[in-house]
Amino acid sequence: MQKPSIIIKDLVVRMQENTVLDEISFSLQPNENLAILGEAESGKTTLAKAIAGKIRFAGNFVTNFEDTTEKHARIELVEQRYSFKNLSGTNDFYYQQRFNSFDANDAPTIFEEILKVYANDSKKNLPCLSGGQATGSKADNINSTLEILGIDHLKNSPLIQLSSGEHKRFQLVKALVNPPKLLILDTPYTGLDILSVKKLNNILGGISEKGTQIILIPGTFPIPDFITHIASLRNKRLNFFGEKEDFLPEKLISTKEIQFSYNNDLSAVSNEEFHFDTVVKMRNISIKYGDHTIIKNLNWEIARGERWLLKGRNGAGKSSLLSFITGDHPQAYANEIYLFGKRRGTGESIWDIKQKIGYISPELHAYFDKNISCFQAIGSGYFDTIGLFRKLSKEQHNTILQWLDFLHLSDMSTKPLHSISSGFQRMILLARALVKNPPLLILDEPCHGLDQKQSDQFISLIDHICSESNKTLIYVSHNENNVSSCIQNVLELKNDGYQFYKINKPVKLAVAS
Repeated sequence: MQKPSIIIKDLVVRMQENTVLDEISFSLQPNENLAILGEAESGKTTLAKAIAGKIRFAGNFVTNFEDTTEKHARIELVEQRYSFKNLSGTNDFYYQQRFNSFDANDAPTIFEEILKVYANDSKKNLPCLSGGQATGSKADNINSTLEILGIDHLKNSPLIQLSSGEHKRFQLVKALVNPPKLLILDTPYTGLDILSVKKLNNILGGISEKGTQIILIPGTFPIPDFITHIASLRNKRLNFFGEKEDFLPEKLISTKEIQFSYNNDLSAVSNEEFHFDTVVKMRNISIKYGDHTIIKNLNWEIARGERWLLKGRNGAGKSSLLSFITGDHPQAYANEIYLFGKRRGTGESIWDIKQKIGYISPELHAYFDKNISCFQAIGSGYFDTIGLFRKLSKEQHNTILQWLDFLHLSDMSTKPLHSISSGFQRMILLARALVKNPPLLILDEPCHGLDQKQSDQFISLIDHICSESNKTLIYVSHNENNVSSCIQNVLELKNDGYQFYKINKPVKLAVAS
């Protein structure tokens, strides 16, 4: 009888005297791949980190891999976000750095960072993603893996300048350039466009057939075909482990259903009257990095109360375009942009602009100060700062408490942001974007990191807010299941230009000349 490759027995994880995982036990055969499912705070990421040896745990964890002395027999974890140091040896990044060329010069490139995979390896020939052994140099192996994942053209790009989707593909290249024996992936699809998700699944299926075992946290995405087994977590324990075909989706449904009943008191009327009919107007906008132009001659106008979906492949320029609106991109000053009825650069400060915008993005989440409390994180939305440095009014204080209560997160008010799950961190930052009741909401992948129930609840909330007010919305999502139903218009960025159309009714094709 074949020996299990992975055996976990009575695994327990405790953090700050709280039990995060309790008595987890299961085993996998060498040809079995596992998906870990569960609601927010169920312990999915914690289990992944425990298996990868990133956190301490009690209990037993045994691996029976062949060739355990070989480099490729290691366990590799692809986390939700990759942390790196700049060339100066620090990692105190802020999210606007992506758009600043000076800061980009202090960040390692994709190629430089991936080359570190080989830093302690004396072997000349290593397993490679394309199959067999790498017969050429290490550079050839890296280049071929970059090409397979579609980012070979970015190999000399600084990490700080990558979009969230490009960043995710970089993480995957780093893990796959020398395939491990056990590959653990924490929500690898988040930020990837549809074609990239399909390509990744094909790649993972291929390396699985060649001997790499996979443990996957799929998030809100469908479970891929190469997965054979399911581990479902609820209340910090396994409530199901077995073959994928035997798993019932209702196992994921909590016995305690949370209902959100939106109260208009959450959106207190702003003290400022807004006198503008056009929220955004862009004329002949171009965005260029070095010799590479990603957007050329774009004209876009958003009337007050309109709801837009911004679409495009990874790296098409969606986040860069949004940064022109939020005031975070230095190239905005060289372009003709009108915000809230006024042209940029005619006297208003960046804080005047941000005061009218509620904003969330994967980059903001990645670089947000997670040492502050959840209450302070929401409160910082009033002042558009990464931290709370000013005194709140009594009304503001009460509104934050109401948001925490509405989202059923009151018990997290005083907890540091880093101490709660990634999904709940996103919910806190969503409240931060909404707390000041801004006339414009910019939601860039707002359901990133949320479980499906949280995503559904959030989308329902946005639909309600938009239906009950004259809120203007710009929404970005690669997952068609996580798009607000109030969307009316679409701007899709393409390789050869851009396209405007109404939902279910294409109206115009505009190609950049």
